[in-house]
Amino acid sequence: MQKTTLSASIALALLTGATAHAADDALLKRLEELERRMEQAERRAQQAETQAQQAEARARQAEAQARQAEAQARRDLTKTRQAEIEAKQAEIQAKQVEIQAQQTEMQAQQTEMQAQQAEVLAKEMADREAAMAKAAGGPEFSFKGYARAGFLTDDTGHNVDGVGPYMTPAGNLGGPIGRLGVEPDKYVEAVFDSKITHESGAYSKYRLMIADGVLTNNDWTADESNLNVRQVFAELGNLQSFAGSSIFQDSVLWAGKRFDRNNFDIHFFDSDIIFLAGTGAGIYDVKPTENWSTNVTLYARNFGTIEPTNEEVQSYILTANNYVGPWQFMLSGMWAADNSERLANAAENGFHLMLGHSLPNFYGYSEGFAKTGILYGRGLGAQVKVLGGQGDLTDDAQSVRIYSFGVTPLSNNWRIGPAFMAQYSQDYLYKGDEYSWVSLNVRLEQIITQNFLMAYEATYQYQDLDTGRNIPFPNDPTVKTKASGNFFKFTIAPTFNLDTSAGFFQRPALRGLISYLNWSDGLNGFNYGLPPNTDPQTGENTFALTGWTGNDRWLFGLQMETWF
Repeated sequence: MQKTTLSASIALALLTGATAHAADDALLKRLEELERRMEQAERRAQQAETQAQQAEARARQAEAQARQAEAQARRDLTKTRQAEIEAKQAEIQAKQVEIQAQQTEMQAQQTEMQAQQAEVLAKEMADREAAMAKAAGGPEFSFKGYARAGFLTDDTGHNVDGVGPYMTPAGNLGGPIGRLGVEPDKYVEAVFDSKITHESGAYSKYRLMIADGVLTNNDWTADESNLNVRQVFAELGNLQSFAGSSIFQDSVLWAGKRFDRNNFDIHFFDSDIIFLAGTGAGIYDVKPTENWSTNVTLYARNFGTIEPTNEEVQSYILTANNYVGPWQFMLSGMWAADNSERLANAAENGFHLMLGHSLPNFYGYSEGFAKTGILYGRGLGAQVKVLGGQGDLTDDAQSVRIYSFGVTPLSNNWRIGPAFMAQYSQDYLYKGDEYSWVSLNVRLEQIITQNFLMAYEATYQYQDLDTGRNIPFPNDPTVKTKASGNFFKFTIAPTFNLDTSAGFFQRPALRGLISYLNWSDGLNGFNYGLPPNTDPQTGENTFALTGWTGNDRWLFGLQMETWF
């Protein structure tokens, strides 16, 4: 439209100026150039208009996006506020739980304080009663004890005989196996103490110990009972007569029938290292120097009677038991008049030595404890465990025994108690005999819960036994004079007790027992110079006193064990 108007104007001008300039070519060219430029300007204007429209579209799109972003931001803000509200609610709930926990803890502390107050009150009352009894010269009583009771059966459901820690042929020489899973007996000890304290601080103590052991599972056992008074003695301590003496001021005097105070054992074997007992007297805790303590005791025991006079053979054991730091040195002399008249070639005297070392840790490597030592005896002292307790040893009898044992935790849930014992003896029961045995036992316990654990015990024993030819039946072809071989035992014992974290010696223990036993065939029928034990039906030689033929057995059972 604009182009048409412009062209008409130019034509009119040309017509009008035709009289002045008829055909001015130069003007025409300029007009054409001007028209071309105007067309270019028009095109650029159209392009600009198009770009403006595009820019306006983009602006609208951006505005829409901005509105969407704003809406999204508002939604996100709403979610954030909701999350903050939920977080605050959770925080409030957590604080409420914390407050409740604090209140529960405060209640528990109050309960504990009340229990402690009650305990303190009870102790104060007990102390007052004890003080009143002391002032009145009355005794203070205490009660201690040990007991075990269980049953065992083989895989056929039959009762078992001759089973225990000393069930192998080496058991006659004191060679034990691990006790777990092989004790069917019912044994109980009850110890009653009465103590009177003088106003000077000196005291007297009287002890009575009774014990019984049976194999029957019945509740009424009077016909089989071995009820016995095993200890009855009195002690005197803190005596004013010894006051001011650095050597005797802590000494304790005693007399009567007793187990020596310083006996100790390897519990896993049920074997004493030293068992000194009988009727006698002694003095404990004499201190020649600050680091040296010694006990001196004299015990009497009986071996039997001389036939036909029925004269009782009495033996005596004089012992000096010394402690210097972690070391123990024990020297004992034995004498039994006319014992050779009771039994030909029997020893009438002897001596015994022991050197021991104790550690307050597990061989210096971890927490726990460990004990190691060596024992030697000759004549009556060749029975190196029960001092003076065996009267049928020859006058040339010799024995040497070594031992080592300890306990330690392996982790929070595992602990281990290894034990080792070995002995060599010669001219022991008969001139020319020779015996050796080695026992290794490992007890493992795995804590499952606070009141339940699994106990595992593995035992290996080797024995090489030779009675020689100086035996009661040298010409009996059935008598075995030699035997050697191995014995193995493995036991699993699920166990309940009050606190499984308290260590190996927490009692009471309520156990189930599963044991597998295996031994060399060559051990069957060996009976220390006597005719072998045999199966009454088949005539086959049996394993020690068990009545078992073959070379293995499974055992199953239950047991309770406690002490306090």
